Amino acid sequence: MELATTLKSETVQNSIREVGINPNYWYPLGWSDNLKPGQVISATVWQQAIAIYRDEDGQIHALENRCPHRGVELHRGKVQGVNLACAYHGWEFDGTTGACVSIPYLDGHQKRPPCAVTRSYPVQEKYGLMWVFPGDSALADTQSVPSVPEFGADSDWFMVPITAHFKAHFSVCNENAMDVFHGFLHQELQGWFDPVLLDLSTTDHSVRAKYQVSYKGILAKFLGLSQRADEVTTLPITINYRYPHYASSLEGVSSVYLMRLPVGPQESRSFALFFFKLGLPKWLVQPLRPLLNWVVPRLMLQPFLNQDIEMMESEQRQYTSNPAQRYVEINPAIIALQRVIIRQYENFVQQSSQSSEYSLHQVNDDHMG
Repeated sequence: MELATTLKSETVQNSIREVGINPNYWYPLGWSDNLKPGQVISATVWQQAIAIYRDEDGQIHALENRCPHRGVELHRGKVQGVNLACAYHGWEFDGTTGACVSIPYLDGHQKRPPCAVTRSYPVQEKYGLMWVFPGDSALADTQSVPSVPEFGADSDWFMVPITAHFKAHFSVCNENAMDVFHGFLHQELQGWFDPVLLDLSTTDHSVRAKYQVSYKGILAKFLGLSQRADEVTTLPITINYRYPHYASSLEGVSSVYLMRLPVGPQESRSFALFFFKLGLPKWLVQPLRPLLNWVVPRLMLQPFLNQDIEMMESEQRQYTSNPAQRYVEINPAIIALQRVIIRQYENFVQQSSQSSEYSLHQVNDDHMG
């Protein structure tokens, strides 16, 4: 649905800072390279504690980070072949089903407790990231991780991965990514200026905004945005929010993919893939790649990110101190984004309620039968 691009005053819905996630999507847990065979780590997806391990065959698994025996965190355990053993008593769990497959001190003729099961989650690896589906496992095949066509060893793009941690609700972080009007914040870093919202459209799970922005300076030249540092270049930038992740493109010059991990009501993480067409000869980029992999994130991307984090966390602190305070927004893209986030959560709550009612009716019917 096409929306008006007129900048006009609207009251921000404070409920946006209180909503949870729709878990029936794929969420990133971390970079694949950070988990070696035999290692176990922990992660949290909207207050769901998860233990992730890579078995001795190199496959990843995700289990609820709680042993059904005494409640000990399973990420403290040990990988045994393809299973994960709790550090306390050595109970082993199958990474695919979550079932207990071994209790060291149980006689071979004795049966394992049928309730000795921990929840398992669908997982996959793609684009250098580990992904988990924290919702209804039966729906995992109906969703896919975001498409990243620039990714690949044969790509002409220069890719920079970067991780961020925010002490803020995920909606605050999402609004920052959709809001091109905050270039004022980055003016000392030679960021963008003179933004104009050109087009805006939305569906029940997405928002697409097209802006026009201008660039000037040495950074713009290095990133291939302009031929000379002293000239102003004006380009369109398209931002696509497909719940719950982002993709933005600057007319074939650069692309950014933001993979969101909502941790809790006041904590979020982001795993980003930046792709650039650098203003350097291709023959020069390859030998300089190790140096560029160090320089670009630290000296070019991180300064922008640090400024954003400071603003987002300030916004969260103010909301936490006074949730009743009303705020005003004039960017219709932000209002559209908030509506999608709220709608996705409400849809999940409604579907969960209907599913629970159906299950209850089934139990009652079976009992009456």
